[in-house]
Amino acid sequence: MVLVATLSCLLLHTSTTSSSSQSLQDDPNTSGAPVTEDPVWDIRHVLPELNLENNSVVDVNVNEGDVAHLPCRFPQLSTLHQAFLLLQVSWIRRWDWHILTTGIYTYTSDMRFSVLHTEGSDDWTLQIKYAHIRDNGTYECQMYTGTGVLSQFVNLHVNTPRAAILGPQELHVQEGDTITLICVIQQSKPPFVFWYHGDNMVNYDGNRHRLSVITEVEGIRTHSRLTITDARSWDSGNYSCVPPNVKPAFVLVFVTEAGDTVAAVQRRGHPAATADTSGVVRFAATLCTCCLALLIHLPTR
Repeated sequence: MVLVATLSCLLLHTSTTSSSSQSLQDDPNTSGAPVTEDPVWDIRHVLPELNLENNSVVDVNVNEGDVAHLPCRFPQLSTLHQAFLLLQVSWIRRWDWHILTTGIYTYTSDMRFSVLHTEGSDDWTLQIKYAHIRDNGTYECQMYTGTGVLSQFVNLHVNTPRAAILGPQELHVQEGDTITLICVIQQSKPPFVFWYHGDNMVNYDGNRHRLSVITEVEGIRTHSRLTITDARSWDSGNYSCVPPNVKPAFVLVFVTEAGDTVAAVQRRGHPAATADTSGVVRFAATLCTCCLALLIHLPTR
């Protein structure tokens, strides 16, 4: 009986082991080759093509405020070298020789910096959140191999897009007219665009029912249209288009009573120009007086 029971247990164990082995072989995710997750799969399409040779250089361009991804990729080493590799791949900021990361660890108090890497992958992408103009410069991804150093360099260019309001910088309208201001932002898609009248934001001003703002994105351009119907004299002033992380644009609006001529508008709107004209006239009169005095005192032959 004991012998029969022992043989039964052995047969059951062998059957279970065989089933488990068969299921592991059938499962592609448990095959001998390790399954490696791509740490930058969602940004792979925006990363520049890398030259894997030593001392290669690539350029990365981003707008101020965006996330910068600096690519670095080294040939896949054997699994035995992975733990050693984690301690030997470093990102260095060249202008101050600051070691930003070593392996998967960050050595800077600036929390915007981090490295994107998954164990077993070739990528060591440096991520910089909320890129700033001060981040411009050269970064070095360096790997110590035990016999030497391999380096890949990335030149980061952080650009500040500019906003522009179409038309002249001074807009003259009469009371009752419609004021239309169009702001265009190139090479940027800001999440919102604020309009200011002087120091007051007007996008959500419930007291100005005659005003509306419409912002649209077309390709790589953003258009924001400010419309004011039935213009009044108090609508005069400086209007600014202020998108985030973009140099703003402004225009001066002058609203006058119906019937005023353009010359009258300019005289009222530019007292400084009138003062400058008066100064020129005084200078010319003084110059003529001096010349006349010189002529009078010249000796006659």
